Amino acid sequence: MENCKRKSVDPIYSMCVQPSFIIGTNNEDGSYNFAPITWVSATQGESDGYFLVISMFGTKRTKLNVIRTGVFSANLVSKDMLPLMDYFGSKHGKDGEKKDVSYDVSRGEVLDVPTLDASRWVYECEVVRSVETGDSTTFFCRVRNIQIDERLSPKDIFDIDLTALDPVIYSGRYHSLGAMLGEIGDFRNS
Repeated sequence: MENCKRKSVDPIYSMCVQPSFIIGTNNEDGSYNFAPITWVSATQGESDGYFLVISMFGTKRTKLNVIRTGVFSANLVSKDMLPLMDYFGSKHGKDGEKKDVSYDVSRGEVLDVPTLDASRWVYECEVVRSVETGDSTTFFCRVRNIQIDERLSPKDIFDIDLTALDPVIYSGRYHSLGAMLGEIGDFRNS
């Protein structure tokens, strides 16, 4: 392994590798609302569980819906969903319903949340804690259900072939994955 030479740059918001999700919420009138969010991660939760952690900036309708209802869906974006993600990102909920692009919606299996039929991996989430930081709210969420594409057949939760999910990775621009490289321990003696 060759050492790299690094240089320092200004500590402004910079490249952060993040998975892309479309968050589904219920509006006050019962209609659904979707918005792309890339500030998504996970952390240790209670006992042996984990929390999905999602941060939302500003006063977008999606954030207000999550604060009001305490539930949402997190629909993983695959490459074929990029036009839909771009559309949701450029059309604001306060401007009316987002129906200029065709997409199919179902309801959660455990929570009353809208889900996108095109997504291969959907979390149904319930907020258990939130933290305000400036104009952002970070939600710590119990995952109440995960819906996965029936074509995926993992042995366990760590056996997911991300190349089959084909997720969109965001770092200021959209990226995709190339290949699965191996498992933990495969490179110990390399």
